Amino acid sequence: MKGIILSGGSGTRLRPLTKITSKQLLPIYNRPMIYYPLNTLIKAGIKEILIIVAPERAGDYLNLLGSGREFGVKFTYEIQDKPEGLAQAFIIGETFIGGDSVTMILGDNIFEDDFTEEIYSFKSGAKVFAKHVNDPERFGVVSFDQEMKAEKIVEKPTQYISNNAVTGLYVYDQRVVSAAKSLTPSVRGELEITDLNNWYLEKGELEVAMVKGEWLDAGTFESLLHAQNFAKEKLDSKMII
Repeated sequence: MKGIILSGGSGTRLRPLTKITSKQLLPIYNRPMIYYPLNTLIKAGIKEILIIVAPERAGDYLNLLGSGREFGVKFTYEIQDKPEGLAQAFIIGETFIGGDSVTMILGDNIFEDDFTEEIYSFKSGAKVFAKHVNDPERFGVVSFDQEMKAEKIVEKPTQYISNNAVTGLYVYDQRVVSAAKSLTPSVRGELEITDLNNWYLEKGELEVAMVKGEWLDAGTFESLLHAQNFAKEKLDSKMII
C-alpha cells in the first residue's frame, strides 16, 4: 500500500492567509495542517508517500518535510501544474503507484478516527469513507439501499439524496490509474473523484465505510477555527508525528 497526499490548489477561499503560503501549511494548533493527514497515513503503516503540490509552493514543502526520514517514511514529490480535479492525482502519480494499491488523503482533511484496520485489510476494488453532514450540497454524496450498500454517488447534488458526504480519504487498487485516465472531464473541466468512485461502484467493487469520529474539511475560515480548537482538545495526544 502506497499513500498520496494531495496538497495542490491555491486556497482562494482563505485569502489573504494563503497569499504567501499554501493552505495545507497553515498552522492547526501546534502543527502545520499537512501533519494531520500525514499522521493518518503513517499511523496506518504506509511507508511510501507521494506529496502532490502546486509549483510555486514546492520548495516550502521540501523545506518542511524533507525526505521523510525524520518520520520513518519515504517522501516523493510531484507538481500539479494546474488543479484539474482530484482524480488527476492518480495520473500524476502513475509512476509512483506502479502496480500497488494506494490510499489518497486530501491535505486539508483532518480525521479523528484511526483507519489502520480499514486500510490494512483492503484487498481490491475501492473503499471510501462517508460522514453524516448538515450541508450535503457541498460534497460528493452517497446514498445507500436497505442493506446499507452504496447505491449511487452524486457530486454536489442540487436535489437531496442523503446526508452522507464522501470524505477526503480514498483507497483504490492498482486499476485506479487506468480508471482515472478513462474519465471525461466534467463541466467544470475537472476529473471528478465522484466519477472515479462511480467507476468502481458500477462494477460492484466500491465499499463505503462510515466515519465514526470527527471529520474536518479545513478549507474555510470557520472550519479552520474549529480545527484549531479540536486539534488542541482531541487530537494532540493522538498524534505520532
